[in-house]
Amino acid sequence: MAMLRHSPYHHRFVQLGAQFVERIGFAAPSVFSTTEDEHRATRERVGLFDVYYQVPIEVAGADAEAVLNQVLVADISRQPVGRVVYAAPCNAEGGMIDDLTCYRLEPDRFWLVPTPSRVDAVLATLRRAAEGRHAVVTALGYKNAYLSVQGPNSRELLQGLTESDLSTTALAYFSLKLMTLADVPMLVSRTGYSGELGYELFYPSEYAEHVLDTLLAAGRPLGVLPCGLGALRSLRIEKRYPLYGLDLDESTTPIEAGLGWTVKLTKPAFQGREVLARQKAKGTERQLVLLLMAPDAPLPPVGTAVGHSGEAVGRVTSADRGHTVGRTLAMAYVPPALAVDGQEVSIAGGATEWAAVVSTRPAYDPEGLRLRG
Repeated sequence: MAMLRHSPYHHRFVQLGAQFVERIGFAAPSVFSTTEDEHRATRERVGLFDVYYQVPIEVAGADAEAVLNQVLVADISRQPVGRVVYAAPCNAEGGMIDDLTCYRLEPDRFWLVPTPSRVDAVLATLRRAAEGRHAVVTALGYKNAYLSVQGPNSRELLQGLTESDLSTTALAYFSLKLMTLADVPMLVSRTGYSGELGYELFYPSEYAEHVLDTLLAAGRPLGVLPCGLGALRSLRIEKRYPLYGLDLDESTTPIEAGLGWTVKLTKPAFQGREVLARQKAKGTERQLVLLLMAPDAPLPPVGTAVGHSGEAVGRVTSADRGHTVGRTLAMAYVPPALAVDGQEVSIAGGATEWAAVVSTRPAYDPEGLRLRG
């Protein structure tokens, strides 16, 4: 068995009772208490998530914007300094190489935060686009630590540790700011994967233990809990956030995945534009939907058939418990005719078929009000 790497928080998490799973060669916390407790703590109070194995990529230089505009489906020329954009780099067929966030730190300096398993693929794509241009593409490795602070009490927790203004006026959803927090210089972005008010913190790794201890101590009166990957996955599926490697891969396009809003056809040519323009105009053969099942329905394994009128019409791509909404939830690609709110389908469960209802919207906070509060 290969030796697993440890994040700077590892020994603290051992003391806190974490159970670990392998994630990109790291021992990552899966759960501390129970996934449901951690899920509810994030929805109702505040949760701390360690995703140290994320590797930011820096793109810098006079042509950095042009490189990113060629690679990403978003229009980076319209992204001001201090803003974050969610986007995908696509291949020539419109398939998603990854879905990621792009941070504009300066006019000619960007950070991208890809899916950990897709760092090499994103790096290769960016470096090809940067050839012959004034742009340097650098994987920043693990010199920075990372914590995600999510939940309705997250602002109150962080505001008590910094003189910077964290109000929505000063730090809006999908914006970023450089600040000193807990006496540590860091980048703080108003982003996350939970569907709640939340922040992501990037800072030098040598401060990792200090930042974690400070947040846990300051957050105790606010009900803070350290949380694992299990809670992060159950939180995201309630919000219908797709997960790369399960719901997304290089054979799926942003249009099929319900991410057409990220594709900006008004900008100059970019990778996959022709296919994506055609899909936007004429539609696709399948659409990613959320499937709402009964609370006692078992989690359908990836690949389980989705049926309608006695025929298989799709396959489950991911599934988790929706602890807030009280349902078993799954995601699947189905024909557009069935991608309609309220459409009834079935999911195979061995000798049993389980009823499911299609939703094209998040099961939790479909208007996204909690994110922007």
